Amino acid sequence: MDLFVSAFRSVAPAPGASKRQLQLLVCIALVLSSAGCDVEPPTGTGPGRRPQALALTPEEELALGRQAFAELKSRYRPLRSGEEVERVRRVGRRIVKAAEIEPLQREINLRVKDYIFEWEFEVLASDHINAVCLPAGKIAVFTGLLRQLKPSDDQLAAVMAHEVAHALAHHASERLARHNRLRTAADEALVGSLTDETMDLLVPGLSGLAHNRAQESEADHIGVFLMTFAEYDPQEAVAFWERMSRLTAARGQMPEILSDHPSDARRIAQLKEWVPMARGAKRAYDAGHIAPP
Repeated sequence: MDLFVSAFRSVAPAPGASKRQLQLLVCIALVLSSAGCDVEPPTGTGPGRRPQALALTPEEELALGRQAFAELKSRYRPLRSGEEVERVRRVGRRIVKAAEIEPLQREINLRVKDYIFEWEFEVLASDHINAVCLPAGKIAVFTGLLRQLKPSDDQLAAVMAHEVAHALAHHASERLARHNRLRTAADEALVGSLTDETMDLLVPGLSGLAHNRAQESEADHIGVFLMTFAEYDPQEAVAFWERMSRLTAARGQMPEILSDHPSDARRIAQLKEWVPMARGAKRAYDAGHIAPP
């Protein structure tokens, strides 16, 4: 089996842990030393092989992403050119290229077959400290967030990888399924007009609707692997969220990108655990220590 599965899945021992759980813990240690072990992955259909119900077909997801992105850009002015635009697109392209690495797709268990990811990266003029992802790879970063980043690209890569992860994990389609909007959103996309309720589900960070914390943690988890495989420093993901935490304390108001997400302390603690795992998986990949499909 590939080395990535035990590095991607975060497993901790518990009282009465099963033999399989203990084997997975051993696998994590072996990944970090560029070795491997033979443990069958758990069954499931979503990232990390968890069960995942989706509302949209690949064609519907693409149509909905296009329509929702057009509506988002009608609400906020996209920048047409300049260093900020080039920077966001440059980093976005590198993250997407890393997402095309087949062993990484396989071990995260990304559902990419038959899906069309029409990647598009925009910078929107707004003081919002936020970035958003819409279905099929439509991603926007607000200028308010860019002003908070270091001049190097690593922290931007943490943000972009997180948003790319949302698209790859089909989180918007999953939210629609959970809210029993299996057909409504697709029908709206086909007629070219989305209701406010549908937009709220697609862009919760801007609407005030609560984010799904499990999805946010999953996007953090996938994202730290994506940015590492794109040759960015994953430790800067930790530094970025620490910066957002300090900004909350200084402003007395939470930036939009943190709204209803996992708590700062929990998110940072998780990322600190995942960074060495992502680095270990990247070392294993670079050394050719992976198994064929």
